[in-house]
Amino acid sequence: MSTITVIGGGLMGHGIALTFARAGHKVWVTDPVAEALSSVPDRVAESLKLLGADAVEIKTAVANIHLSPTIAGAVDAADVVFEAAPEKLALKQSLFAEIEEHAPSGAILASNTSVIQISKIMGGLKTRHRALGTHWWNPPHMIPLVEVIKTEWTDPALAQTMHDLLAAAGKTPVMVEKDVPGFIGNRLQHALWREAISLVENGICSAKAVDDVVKASFGRRLAVLGPLENADLVGIELTQDIHNQVLFDLETSAAPSPHLQSLLDQGRRGMAANAGLRDWQDGDLAATKERVAQHLRQLERILPK
Repeated sequence: MSTITVIGGGLMGHGIALTFARAGHKVWVTDPVAEALSSVPDRVAESLKLLGADAVEIKTAVANIHLSPTIAGAVDAADVVFEAAPEKLALKQSLFAEIEEHAPSGAILASNTSVIQISKIMGGLKTRHRALGTHWWNPPHMIPLVEVIKTEWTDPALAQTMHDLLAAAGKTPVMVEKDVPGFIGNRLQHALWREAISLVENGICSAKAVDDVVKASFGRRLAVLGPLENADLVGIELTQDIHNQVLFDLETSAAPSPHLQSLLDQGRRGMAANAGLRDWQDGDLAATKERVAQHLRQLERILPK
C-alpha cells in the first residue's frame, strides 16, 4: 500500500483521507489550524458511520490516519501528495513550493481544485513532470468521480498511476487530457447553470420552475444515462435536428449574468442569507444539505459499482 499525504484537513481533505485510509493506505494529514487537524480522525469516524461502515472498519480506517503539524513532516515519506487547500492560486503555489522541497523526488504531486488551471498552480515547480490535478467532488467520500488533469508537462505514466490508484480505492477516475478551466464536470455544470439563470433573468420562468424541470425530468436519468449516451440512444439525426431548432436561442454570454450582480446588490447571497435566486427560510440550508447527503447514501446502495 502507498503512503498518502493530504495537505488540508477541512471538508475536502478529510474526505480524501477517509477514502485512502478506508482502502488500507497509510495516510498523513496536515493543517495549519490545530483544531481542524486534531479533529480529522473523529470526523472521519463519523463520516464512515454515516456511510454504514461497521465498528471494525471504522477503527481500522482511523488507525491508518496520522497527523503532522508541519508540511515537511507530513510529506517526507509520501508516495502521493494531495493538496486540498482553499481555492486561492497564490496559496496553492506557495504550498507546492514547500511540498516540492520536502517530498521524495518520486512522489506524485496533485492539487485538488474545482476550476483553477493546474498549469497555473504547478508552473513554477522544478519537477513539473510529476505534478497534476485531481478534482474531487464535494463531498469527496460520497461522490465517486475524480477528474485527473494532465498539464503539458505531466508524465502520462504518472497520470495513469494516479488513475489506477484512485480506481483501486473505489473512485471513478476520468482522465482530462488538456488543462482547461473547469475541466469536464464544472464546464458541463455551469453551461447548464448559465442557461438556467438566463431563463429566469429573461422572465421565461421562475427559479423554482427551473429546479422542478431538472429534478422531475432529465435529472432523474443523469445518474444512469450520460448526455452523450442519451444522444446516441435517441440517434444522432434527431440530436442534430433538435440542435438546429434550439441552439441559436441559447445563452452564449462569456461573462457572468448581470442578474447575479443585481441579486448580490440586494443582499440576496444565497441559501445562507435566506435569499438568492429563490427565497428560503431558516433551517432550509441544513435541511437541504441533509437531503442531498441522504440521497447520495441511497445512491451508494443501489447503483452498480
